[in-house]
Amino acid sequence: MGQVLVVTSAKGGTGKTTLCAGIAAALSQLGKTVLCIDADIGLRNLDLALGMADIATVAFSEVMLERMPLERAPAHPELPGLQLLTAPASAEPIDEDAFGQLLDRARGAYDWVLVDAPAGIGGGFRLSACHADRALVVSTADPASLRDAGRAAQLLQQIGLAKSHLAVNRVNRRLFQKLGTTIDDMMDQIGLPLLGLVPEDPNVV
Repeated sequence: MGQVLVVTSAKGGTGKTTLCAGIAAALSQLGKTVLCIDADIGLRNLDLALGMADIATVAFSEVMLERMPLERAPAHPELPGLQLLTAPASAEPIDEDAFGQLLDRARGAYDWVLVDAPAGIGGGFRLSACHADRALVVSTADPASLRDAGRAAQLLQQIGLAKSHLAVNRVNRRLFQKLGTTIDDMMDQIGLPLLGLVPEDPNVV
């Protein structure tokens, strides 16, 4: 039985989608089967981060409504075992229970299901997180991002998602020194254990 990981951030610009794509690629290279689901309805871009923009897409709503079988999710051209379902292009309402049933089916077919949640703490946040097994809150080191990440952590706790961790993205040593903060300070502020740090790298862009 696979696991569903929601990758989320309460603030845009943290590099959440890029990190989600990187984790998916790394899991694929480890021989795991991975399904990525872009849950950013109307503003999808996980296909760009995965290098799949030129491949015909299938929205998760098509599979959820049984218009398309799950196994027909487009496969990555270079990473074996990695498939993608995009978000619907229009902001149509999504039934939480039906989305949960889709995730249950995906658990039985993949080692990992990565849900790229939309930035913010609105309805898309809840949809992405309410049926997940664990969560990764992505933040940068700036105070506004850390404050918003703390709010996201609180909401995950309210939803009942106990297995949540923090990833600090775009880490710049000079910024840490300027802010006078430490990783321990960040964990204390947000209230989540640290999963890892991702250094700033202009090659990613």
